[in-house]
Amino acid sequence: MSGLDPGTIAEAYRASCRDELDALKPGNVHAFADGHRMAVADFVASAEISAPHLTDAGAPVGRRVLRAVEATMERVGQNTNLGILLLCAPLAKAAETGRPLRLALQAELDGFDEQDARDVFAAIRRANPGGLGRAERHDVTDPAVPLSLRAAMAEAAPRDAIARAYVTGFADLFAIGLPALTSAAARGLAPPWSTTALFLAYLAQVPDSHVARKHGPERAEALRIEAEALLSLDLSQAPVTVLLAQDTAWKAARLNPGTSADFTVATLFLARLLGGLGEADATAASGNDAEKADADRRFS
Repeated sequence: MSGLDPGTIAEAYRASCRDELDALKPGNVHAFADGHRMAVADFVASAEISAPHLTDAGAPVGRRVLRAVEATMERVGQNTNLGILLLCAPLAKAAETGRPLRLALQAELDGFDEQDARDVFAAIRRANPGGLGRAERHDVTDPAVPLSLRAAMAEAAPRDAIARAYVTGFADLFAIGLPALTSAAARGLAPPWSTTALFLAYLAQVPDSHVARKHGPERAEALRIEAEALLSLDLSQAPVTVLLAQDTAWKAARLNPGTSADFTVATLFLARLLGGLGEADATAASGNDAEKADADRRFS
């Protein structure tokens, strides 16, 4: 079985970025409202400029992330997509192989070398994400880069959902994201409201790492509880007024659930890749609730 060609993967990536921007995602940047000194146009440009690097056939994951970040920073001058790239680059590389996507993804996560670590750390330094802070070991500002990217990600996993994804085989995409999309479809939701449902599913189940870095874990948990209350909304009725009021309140408090938005893009991208490879989403997602629960116990 042959894998997907770079053009198909790139279009799946760009379409996923566009869908995420079209959806009303309270606290984040979206077509209904800009925010945090960023505009939708910044993210559209970032998707376009990063796509060729993200889908550079045969290139290692670290090189894809670094070159995509460099191109983005040169084009828009600020970090708009580091988290998206960290999640989507392994998926893009796995989709090239022709192997079942989840197995290929795990092989990529298990196969990083020292150069991947160097490139990913360089990309993080170049993007300079807000609230990064310092770590006792494997700090990205240290001149000595770790030999193992997985070891560095494991060190950061208790405080960062994207790092945790690297050591759990992207469990949340399969245990939260794909089921949320399936549930949205069962309710008759189509984009952009199915994407809003996906974003709220992440925000209501996992304290947002970006909020936790900038405002502390207690505020991130409080935001999660506030998001959980939004799950009662009937998205089929397009509750723009209610969600925009929440959007305004969170942005006034400088709360940006950017990690939840990153996972939203990655889930949309994963679903498109699975469809392109002829793999069923439900089959790919089955049996992972226990896996996610185990990950939550280990990294809580």
